[in-house]
Amino acid sequence: MRYRFLRFPEGKVKAITFSYDDGVRDDLVLADIINKYGIKCTFNHTNTEHMTKDEVIENIISKGHEIAVHGAEHRAEGLQRPVEAIEDVLSCRKKLESEFDMIIRGMAYPDSGIRNLLPGVTYENIKSYLKNLDIVYARTLGGDNNLFRLPEDWYAWTPTAHHANPELGNYIDDFLNIDVSKLYIAGRFPRLFYLWGHSYEFERNNNWELLEDICSKLSGKDDIWYATNMEIYEYVNAYNSLIYSADGLRIYNPTLYTVWFETDGTLYSVKSGETICLKNN
Repeated sequence: MRYRFLRFPEGKVKAITFSYDDGVRDDLVLADIINKYGIKCTFNHTNTEHMTKDEVIENIISKGHEIAVHGAEHRAEGLQRPVEAIEDVLSCRKKLESEFDMIIRGMAYPDSGIRNLLPGVTYENIKSYLKNLDIVYARTLGGDNNLFRLPEDWYAWTPTAHHANPELGNYIDDFLNIDVSKLYIAGRFPRLFYLWGHSYEFERNNNWELLEDICSKLSGKDDIWYATNMEIYEYVNAYNSLIYSADGLRIYNPTLYTVWFETDGTLYSVKSGETICLKNN
């Protein structure tokens, strides 16, 4: 056995997720557009209310999208004292959970996030208190993830690009044209395309057709899993929770998910609570 690679549900090699910030009313237009194309999005909310509870439930949550934390006052964690930042994140999480009657564990850093740090403020400390607040991932900014890799650090999850990035068209083409079966075996890892932005930018720039164009190019692909940020986190976490025998040929799945992976060119799935035995090549 040489290599084992995660595969998304149904054995898919690629996934796409969107992430849009601030919880503004233009999210209703964005949700209406992406719903037509079957694309999933994580909507990151502050404590400022721009939509009614019923509007969010009807147009966003009921359509399979995710609500995540974006800070009560939209203040960068790196530019606050830890006690202030903890209160900002916790207050936002508690308000959203109470309003929508659900558990919320995802987050996108507001403002400059962790790109700028006050003296005495460290990323490791921010990561530590986010873990203690039961936040399991946090999307950051700075640079493009145009290798389409899954995050090595869930608290510094770098998206592929902003929707106004001048290279976005090239990134979409690169992503769609990847055929991992034709790559050298060590490079057959799964790929993720992650778009972020603010819906009000489309309204401000009068270019909603840009979103339509992006969605039309990315949607309807049989080899792509369309998921929210949390769905991706939980699935990858399930894959990482598989338990192996010493020789790696017997695999037990202790999670609630059916998990897919590929090893030595063969695709396998292991159901919740199941133990499977691999072929010994």
